[in-house]
Amino acid sequence: MLRNAGKVKASMSHPLLTPTALRRASLDAVLGFAWDADAFTASDVIESVGLTRSTAIDVIDELVGRGLLSELPNARAVGEYRKGRPARRFAFRADTGCVVGVDAGRARLTATVADLHGEIRAVCHLAADASHDSPDARRHDAERVVDDALEAAGATRADVTALCVGVPAPVDHEGGSPAHRDGFWRRMNPSFGELFGRWAPIVRVENDASLAAIAERAVGAAVGHDDFVTLLAGERLGAGVWVDGRLLRGAHGGAAEMVAFDHIAGVEGAWGLGYRAAELARRARAEGSLDASSELCRLDAAAIDGRTVLTLASRGDRGALDIARQVGETLAVIAGVLGSLFDSRLIIVSGAVAQGAGPVIAAAVDALPQELDLPAPEIVASDLGADIVSVGAVRAAVEAARTGVLDLPSFAAAS
Repeated sequence: MLRNAGKVKASMSHPLLTPTALRRASLDAVLGFAWDADAFTASDVIESVGLTRSTAIDVIDELVGRGLLSELPNARAVGEYRKGRPARRFAFRADTGCVVGVDAGRARLTATVADLHGEIRAVCHLAADASHDSPDARRHDAERVVDDALEAAGATRADVTALCVGVPAPVDHEGGSPAHRDGFWRRMNPSFGELFGRWAPIVRVENDASLAAIAERAVGAAVGHDDFVTLLAGERLGAGVWVDGRLLRGAHGGAAEMVAFDHIAGVEGAWGLGYRAAELARRARAEGSLDASSELCRLDAAAIDGRTVLTLASRGDRGALDIARQVGETLAVIAGVLGSLFDSRLIIVSGAVAQGAGPVIAAAVDALPQELDLPAPEIVASDLGADIVSVGAVRAAVEAARTGVLDLPSFAAAS
């Protein structure tokens, strides 16, 4: 049991924990410590968690029996202990199961398999026909890319402890998406929770931009930040918003839904930075207003996409730089609105478009002070790449596994 638990006073608002609840609290505490630790001893658990020695040893032994911890060679065997009785050493078994993170984008699906620490074992991509996004096709493609990734990782469905899938739609607390005027949101999320819940023991469904924010806070530009916005900004805008250390969701999962920009002068829609760069470049080319020295003048119009424009801008192409400046002025309006609504310290441009976003961000930074009265948030480019949503899905799946693994039959206590 937890040390000093007997000193807690009972009341109507704070009843004493039952022995069963105390046992579960002890298991949760030790497992949480072990999940983040390297090799450890019972003394390490006592110091960090606050259990009595007998309880610490008993809980550790139960977690070993459940297959979640392994006992390592003792301290003397590895040369770390020379006198007296050697301490038993333990470690969390990150390989006892796996997690899967899925980015179910409209035109591309990505599945990432990782161990229970989040160390990636395999990544698979699948191109999808965005013009045929029927629910049945989406469900088939999602299962296919997950199975391909599991096979590449040398794993099976039976090895999966938790799975998280990200979709370009609002997602509520139950993993569902609300109705949309043209049905788009539910086509993007055709009951993925129910689909994967048929065989995965723990399933979490999230908005893709929210998962990008989870990735940035875990391993990206937002580490240590409690107030920031992650902006997915390729073809369409999506925002994952953290305020006061919490990810915002809303009643229907629609917090920071980008349709609001349909009504903002200077933005007029939720089109992403990459899409805007390509459209502006094609328009300038058709109108003959591009700088004659620009490489964009010599490209086939069909070859002009956002990445090409921003790559040329980062190389100093004068025509592309002019396009990047215009896109940056729009980004400043977007950042000003988000900064005014959420008082963010940081806005992170994420996704594939981030690689070439330097000139766009530079223009936005110059224009941003005119767009809001609060202190302007810093705007930076993500370095997590095009797979950021699946990276965030892996982190979310790991957290879901940490919360629920003790309740899974595969890790049940011996009877």
